[in-house]
Parts: sequence; structure tokens; C-alpha cells
Amino acid sequence: MRRVAVTGAAGRVGTLLRPFLRQHAEHLRLIDIHEPAGLAENEDFARADLSKLDEATAALREVDGVVHLAGIASGVDMNAILQANVLGTYNLYEAARINRVERMVYASSNHATGFYPRGQVISPLDPMRPDSPYGLSKCWGELVAGLYYDTSGIRSLSIRIGNAGTYPNSERSIAIWISARDLAQLVRIGLTHPSIAATVVYGVSDTDEKWWDNDLAARLGYQPQDRPREHAHIEDGAESAVARAFQGGGFCEFNHDGTIRMRDDEGLAKNSEVVS
Repeated sequence: MRRVAVTGAAGRVGTLLRPFLRQHAEHLRLIDIHEPAGLAENEDFARADLSKLDEATAALREVDGVVHLAGIASGVDMNAILQANVLGTYNLYEAARINRVERMVYASSNHATGFYPRGQVISPLDPMRPDSPYGLSKCWGELVAGLYYDTSGIRSLSIRIGNAGTYPNSERSIAIWISARDLAQLVRIGLTHPSIAATVVYGVSDTDEKWWDNDLAARLGYQPQDRPREHAHIEDGAESAVARAFQGGGFCEFNHDGTIRMRDDEGLAKNSEVVS
């Protein structure tokens, strides 16, 4: 890893990842609309609004790879999501093409498949089932990654991050939490592994709650070091019936009418249950 750009570097996940990434990269270019605190000797800052292609293009000059963390991480404001997550991600890939950047690690989300039931183990090969406007924007980003591999040869690892908080704070997050050092390990795989094309894996540490078949990540060399339950500090209260039913938790409550609907493997209706 030589010169690596990190978008959204001033955000929570970017702040957690930087100490791990700068140990392995010659130089980090930190891209955000706000300047991150405490720049190290091998870091510089580029202020850029990724909804503007010219700013994205300037920020990616002379970098070899990109870790794309920028975007709105929650909420249902579709206009804001369109600007930050949809247009911003498209512009970043276009800027990477213009600058001939060869590698991208895309911070996707478990919310791209959040409407799968918690009792079902799924893999990255299962169809997307976004649970919210945010989850829908992450599906878009994964598809953009595929388009730019097919048209321009940009190799992308899309990591469907579970919960990247400082520690797991609920039973749901224990099932999906990923530590900063485990996430950094996946990022390094995405930036260096020769077999990456338009590849999708789940970002989760060594949990006993197996919601996701992450065999592909293991075959790429991923060996998580942390166990979520050993780091947990449970804080939250009871979930709603809708949140308890699905992997996406509370994100599934947006505009939900209270009827739990299930599908079979062909997308046909299986059964439904009114819960509110």
C-alpha cells in the first residue's frame, strides 16, 4: 500500500481506522468536508465535497487506492442521501477512473440486506434486500463498483459493515460488530489481494451469532482477531417486533406498516404476520 485516500476521514469509522491504516500505507490522503484532528507525518488533508465531480477528481490526484467511507450513515432524508451516498459515490468512481486509480474499498452496509430474517444465514450471493433509503443507497454503491470494474478495471472490495462502533452495545450488535483492527484487515485485503474484482464480503468480527456466511472473506485471507461479546457494553432497551424480526433492526421500521412479510428463495410470498 503506497498512497491511499480515505474519504469521510473525519467521521467515526475513519477516525477509528486511521491508526491502523497509516501503519501500512506510505501516505494517507484524508478527504472530508471537515478537517480531521491530529494529522500524522504521513497524512495530508484534502477538503472536498464529493457531490461535485471536480472536487472529487482533484482530491484523488496521485493516489493508488481509495477507502470510501464518506456518506450519510443513517436517516431517511432521501434528498441528502441522493447527494452524499448516491451522487457522491458515483462521482468518486468517476474521479478514480479519470485519475487511473486501480483500487477501491467501498464501505457498504449490512442494511443492503437488512430485510432478511434473523434466523436465516445469508451470503453475499443472495439478492439484496435493503431495509431503508440508506440501505438502498448502499446497494447502488455496490452496483457502481461492478460497473466500474466491467468498464474501467477498477478493482473493488465492498464490505457490508455490520456495526463498527467502539464496542457492541446491544444483543443485535454483538451478532454483527466488527472491531477497528478487523475492519482494517479487510481494508488491506481489498487494497492488495490479486483476485479482487467487484467483490462483496461482510464486515464482522469472530461472533458466535452466525447471520452471514462469510466464507469468501475467509478464502481471501480474512482472520478476525476480536470476539464481540468480550467487548460488549449493553446499553439499549427492548426492540420493536419489526426490529426483532429482521437483521436490519430498527432501520426496518421506516414506513413499516407492522405486517411481517417473508419470501421464499424465488421471491414468492411465504407468510405474513401482523405484529402491530
